[in-house]
Amino acid sequence: MRSHALLAAGLTLLAGSALAAPAGGAPEPGVGPVTKLPLPRYASLKTDRVNLREGPSKDHRTLWVFQRAGLPVEIVAEFETWRRIRDSEGTEGWVLHSLLSGRRTAIVTAPKGGDRSAPVPLRSRADEAASDEARLQAGVIGSVKTCTGTWCRLIVALPEKRGDVDGFIRQDRLWGVYPNEKVE
Repeated sequence: MRSHALLAAGLTLLAGSALAAPAGGAPEPGVGPVTKLPLPRYASLKTDRVNLREGPSKDHRTLWVFQRAGLPVEIVAEFETWRRIRDSEGTEGWVLHSLLSGRRTAIVTAPKGGDRSAPVPLRSRADEAASDEARLQAGVIGSVKTCTGTWCRLIVALPEKRGDVDGFIRQDRLWGVYPNEKVE
């Protein structure tokens, strides 16, 4: 009986390590074992309906259903055709890689410890003194075009403006780009 328990424990350990590192050795630190792209990295949801699963297969329970194409997510792990992602609120789970896009988007964040309803200026230039192109609420999503490490050029679809608004926002007011990251 004891040998069965040890065998079961050993198989459980092997199954767990198979999720962490596929056959062929451990992945390089900070590099996805499947794509060889950096981990973690940002991506976005490709469609309006993406199931977030408990584990890397369709047999795993759905934890959440995202319903917002373009939502930025952070890829934190890879396993075969599955990617473990984290959203801006810290929720993590697995999605099929085909439901993700490499298109960079970012979500406007509320100031830390400040007024969550205060709008964030989208400037005409990467300068605090520049005029406002728009004032954005926390939760607005835009397409990231470039980032200098301090400012990002963001394109946002605003219905009241009848089309896209192109401007600059402080990088520290976005979730979907890393601090000091340069995006070209």
